[in-house]
Order: sequence, then structure tokens, then C-alpha cells
Amino acid sequence: MAEQTAVTGHLPGHQALRASQDSAAWARAYLWRAAVGDLTCAVVAGVLAVQARFLSQGSQPAAYLIFTCVLPILWAAAVALSGGYDARFIGVGSDEFRRILNAAVSLTATVAIVSYALKLNVARGYVALAMPSTTVLDLAMRYWLRKHLHRMRDAGQCLRRVVVVGHAPAIAELAAMLRRSNYHGMSIVGACLAEAGRPADIADIPVFGGLDSVSAAVDSFGADTVAVLSCPEMNGSRLRELGWALEQTGTELCVAPALLDVAGPRTTIRPIAGLPLLHVDQAELGGGKRLIKGALDRFAAGLALLLLSPAFLAVAVAIRANDNGPVFFRQKRVGKNGDTFWLWKFRTMVVDAEARLAELEKLNEATGVLFKMRRDPRITKVGGWLRRWSLDELPQLINVLIGDMSLVGPRPALPDETARYGDDMHRRLKVLPGITGLWQVSGRSDLPWEEAIRLDIRYVENWSVALDLQILWKTLAAVIRGSGAY
Repeated sequence: MAEQTAVTGHLPGHQALRASQDSAAWARAYLWRAAVGDLTCAVVAGVLAVQARFLSQGSQPAAYLIFTCVLPILWAAAVALSGGYDARFIGVGSDEFRRILNAAVSLTATVAIVSYALKLNVARGYVALAMPSTTVLDLAMRYWLRKHLHRMRDAGQCLRRVVVVGHAPAIAELAAMLRRSNYHGMSIVGACLAEAGRPADIADIPVFGGLDSVSAAVDSFGADTVAVLSCPEMNGSRLRELGWALEQTGTELCVAPALLDVAGPRTTIRPIAGLPLLHVDQAELGGGKRLIKGALDRFAAGLALLLLSPAFLAVAVAIRANDNGPVFFRQKRVGKNGDTFWLWKFRTMVVDAEARLAELEKLNEATGVLFKMRRDPRITKVGGWLRRWSLDELPQLINVLIGDMSLVGPRPALPDETARYGDDMHRRLKVLPGITGLWQVSGRSDLPWEEAIRLDIRYVENWSVALDLQILWKTLAAVIRGSGAY
């Protein structure tokens, strides 16, 4: 693979050019497939709407057949105007799906306004079927297309070739993060360092030169993207000149602000006196949205407990039949603002598990303050199955119902963990802990301690209802895969 070759050294001129062209080609191919899928979804939805609306009449009015033929073109145009074919949003984040929803709302509103203005007698039943069907089918198609892209990226294909500019520690950290998450689609093929005394490579990434060598590095490695990390040496004039140079080759320029895990709706660019200033809103740690989140959490937890009561009974019988011990395990955890509470789980270990912890400390496989073992001898046979499918977590719905926890939030910590927290880690205690969270959908027990903490802090800094819904959706996939469940 070209991406793999680039990690070990510079590419010859013709190979670098081809690598750059290949990188742009897969993006165009993805967008073409998305466009064809958009048209197909609109055709299918239009036909279904006509059949469903006029099935009882035995024939379809010609006007609706014409509109059904025009609908795919209108839909593709609406998606294009909403930015649904912007290559920047391929494969990562919710922006692609949000633009599909924006297109649906815009097109529906346009049809309604035009019908009213021209006094067209449009059957509301047809519109009510055609537009939602198109939207749902298109979202499902885009989701399938994205998952296919993720599989290709896991195989080392369809990756953006990135030259990173900054200091060595930041580059090494970024490289480690991207290698853990191939689905982001960024392969670091070279680096340009701000400091003197440059090594030959950083985390197996070849170092090309200094800040004045970025354009040459792009040509040498066949890169299509330059990422500038927080770097005071890359001042305004130098960054502007770099942008002009990259503009000539169509290379994308990304600049990371000097902010840790603050992104999304909290950041906006505001021009002040001709300078583009990054404005950072305060994190939403309280207020109306938090009250809504709490109400939704308790409602969902109460409904889930009611619906899952047969499953609770079956799990309880299995645990009792295994060793005749107690069904539930409770443990003191630290919640919001450092308050402690009793966390409830189904018991998955032998009755004297806590007493046997000391003799297993030397076998700890986790970093930081956690204790983790892939093959912990204290886990019972039934307990291993419960952990595999995360069923042991279900009693935490009780904690959510009484207000000690949330459905989504940071991992509930043990008191001895929080006693060893640094100042930055206390940030995760500003909100209620959750049954699931970013740590759950990013690898669970497979995550290094520092990464798990960073994900918790990122959640606190960027919380939103949309993010909660996204995490809940991804939790289902994480449970099915069973990754990190031990």
C-alpha cells in the first residue's frame, strides 16, 4: 500500500504524485456512490408513495408520476445545496447526516410554499409519505456507505495522506490517537518540526524538515492534507503564506487550536478588528438542557426497568443457580461534585472477590489507577457471559431512576481512584456519571487509563443531547462487538 510505504521513507516523484491522485480519486468515487444512492432512494420512496397513496384508486394521476420522476433531481439538488457532497465530512462525525436532514426540511418546506403560492392541489398524503421515506432511506444508505468505508480504512485503504506540522510530543500523541481510530481516515505520512535538533522519525513517522519545508514535504510524500498543531512558531504571516502555497496544489490545510478537547458548538470564529478570533462558549454544566436530560434519563430508566423485568428475573435465577450467592453487587462510587453513592450491578465475581484483590494486584494489566485482567480468576462462568453482553450493568438503571447517575456520562469512579486524581481529572466530577459514555464506545477496558480520562473530560466539555443520542446508538454496536468487555 502507498500509505504503508510512506511511513518508512520518502516516495519517488512519480509515486508521490500517484499517491496524491489516488487519495483524491477515492474521495470522488465515494461522493459519486453517495449521489447515485441519493437518487436511488428518492426513486424508491417516490414509487412507494404513489403506490401507497393511490393504491385504492387503481390508477395513478399523471401529475404525481411526473413529480415522482422529478423528485430524485430535486432531492439531489437539495442535498448538494445543504453541503451533502462536501468531501470534508466523509466518514466521520454527524455533519453528513445533519446535512441530509437539512435537505429534507428545506425541500419539504419548498414544496409546501410553492404549492401554496401557485395554489397547487398536492395530496398531503403523498408528500407525507415521499419525503420522510426518502430521508430515512437516504440516512440508512449513507450509514451503510460509511460503514463500508470504515472497513476499507481498517484495511489501510481510502486514507487521507497527512503531513503534520508542530512539536514532537504533540505529533506523537496525534499519531497514537489516529492509529487507534483508523475510521478517521487520516494517515500521517510525514512531519515537519518546529524545534531544532530534529530526529529522523517520530513514532515511525519520517521527519522531513522544519517549518519552511512543509510544501516540499507535501510534494515528497504525495500528501493531500497538512495539519498544523498548536505551534507558536507558526505565526499568522507564516501560516498565511503556507495556505497560499498549498492553495496552488489543492492541498487541504487544517489548523488545530491550542484547546484540549473543546470542539463542536462551543467554538465559533468571530472576526474582531480584522482578526479571526476563536470564541469558546462555557461548558453546559447546568441550566435548562441539563434539566431536560435528567427528566429524559429518569423516564427512559423507569420504562427500561419495566420492560426488562423478565430479563432481570432470568439473570437473577442464573446467578443464584451458579453458586447460590447474592444476585446483586453494590459498591461505593463517586458521583457529581464528589458525592458518593452506592452503585448497583449484577454480581459477576465470586463472593469473596474484594478480599482476593490484594493477591492479584501484581497481575494488573491496566495502566493508571484501575485494576483490570483479561482472565480474572474471580469472574464466575455466568459472570463472564454477563460481562460479554454488558448485562451486569442493567441494575444501574436503578441509580439513574433515583438520580445518582445518568444514561450517558463519565465512568463512575471508585473513591480511591479520585483520591489520586490530578486537578484536571476532577473536571469529570462536574456532571453525573453514566452507564455508558465515550469510554464505552471507544474500547472500554482496552483503553489506556490516560485515554479513558481524556474521553471523559472531552464529554464534559462538549456535552449535548445530540452527542448523548450518538453515544447511545454506538453503545449498542460496542456491546454486540464485545470489544474491551472483560
